[in-house]
Amino acid sequence: MGKIILHLDRMMVERKISLNDLAEKVGISNVNLSKIKNNKVTAIRFSTLEAICDVLDCQPGDILAFEKE
Repeated sequence: MGKIILHLDRMMVERKISLNDLAEKVGISNVNLSKIKNNKVTAIRFSTLEAICDVLDCQPGDILAFEKE
């Protein structure tokens, strides 16, 4: 079985946006966004993913990847 890996950190670097700025624009706390950024979550709401993609002007596939174990 594999797992989903989040590459939010890469996208944030590419878009030159800080954790604080992204959290404010997405409407979630810095703590929750940090957990997403550092792959410390087991789920993410579609509404949160949509907001992140909207702010970063990207597709979900730019942030999510499937990795086989």
